[in-house]
Amino acid sequence: MIKKVAILANGGDVSGFNAVIRAIVKTAENNGVECYGFIDGYNGLLKNEFEKLSTANDEHASGILPKGGSIIGSSTNANVFNYKVIENGEVVYKDLSDVCVENIKKDGFDCLFTLGGDGTQKSARDFSLKGVNVIGVPKTIDNDVACTEITFGYNTAVSVAAEALDRLHTTGETHHRIMVLEVMGRYAGWIALESAIAGGADIALIPEIPYDINKAVEKINSRIAKGKRFSIVVVAEGAAPKGGTITIENTRNNGAGVDNTKLGGIGQIVAKQLEHLTGLEARNTTLGYMQRGGTPTAFDRVLSTKYGAKAMELALEEKYGVLTVIKNGKLDYVSLEDVVGNNKTIGAVSGNTAESNIRKVTMDHDLVKTARNIGICLGD
Repeated sequence: MIKKVAILANGGDVSGFNAVIRAIVKTAENNGVECYGFIDGYNGLLKNEFEKLSTANDEHASGILPKGGSIIGSSTNANVFNYKVIENGEVVYKDLSDVCVENIKKDGFDCLFTLGGDGTQKSARDFSLKGVNVIGVPKTIDNDVACTEITFGYNTAVSVAAEALDRLHTTGETHHRIMVLEVMGRYAGWIALESAIAGGADIALIPEIPYDINKAVEKINSRIAKGKRFSIVVVAEGAAPKGGTITIENTRNNGAGVDNTKLGGIGQIVAKQLEHLTGLEARNTTLGYMQRGGTPTAFDRVLSTKYGAKAMELALEEKYGVLTVIKNGKLDYVSLEDVVGNNKTIGAVSGNTAESNIRKVTMDHDLVKTARNIGICLGD
């Protein structure tokens, strides 16, 4: 029987992190297992910084279900298989994963839970090859982790975007403007597409469909012809025009093996183009980090709790090297090898590469069909 487990939260923060942590801890406590949390993701694992997690007597993991963020922090720049260090004033990259493995052994942890997206789970797979007992939980507002139907944090992000669209709707209608909302999602259009449907948008531009701006113009002009002198447009940060490329706001230097590209700016570009081509005033709102923080929705609280409890259940059954997933609407698990797909190289870059296995919107998905059925223009 396992006696001692550790949790780490890695990647961008989402609403639901703490609900997963709470579910793991409570399930562990009900089975006589001690729980600990590494501080600030894989960085904490490398530095061997951790703390005890308990729900007893108002301790650290008590009362955290509605709380946003992560009580044990997170990291967006920690690929310990290709870690950025400074030696003699120069930047070099080193594989420090063996230090992490030794820390886990020295601390006596029987299992490591990795809460994160595709990059986090890629490293989890790499650790499993080094003999670490790992169980992943799929986190990201982008909803792009392979092999699962939904990630925790996504529903809250969509809800925030839908509320923003409700507010932009009244402004656009009052002032006869085109209101553009740029949302997150990186290389996948899930947030943009679902929030567009929920928020009554007229146009949704997503990374999976290179758009023709003239198609958007046609949609707006058809609305004008019907007496509707405003339009609502949702643009995913990773959307790109036909024959063009994604818009990059900045390139960071957070180390090799992580996605250093910061997307952003496409919403403003689309707003200017639509204003020029339609004659209507256009305004862009970039929702940004509003989508990540704050209280999780009831849906995400339940989903996160299900994921956490399932992860601990798998640990008790000693089923390691897996990711908890929702498959056909039910809790399940898959091999981390299936999650990484063709991205097999140890320490390899995750994200929008030919080898990465991120889950994108497919043209036969119900959301695409629904959007087309109700007349949302997808730019094609």
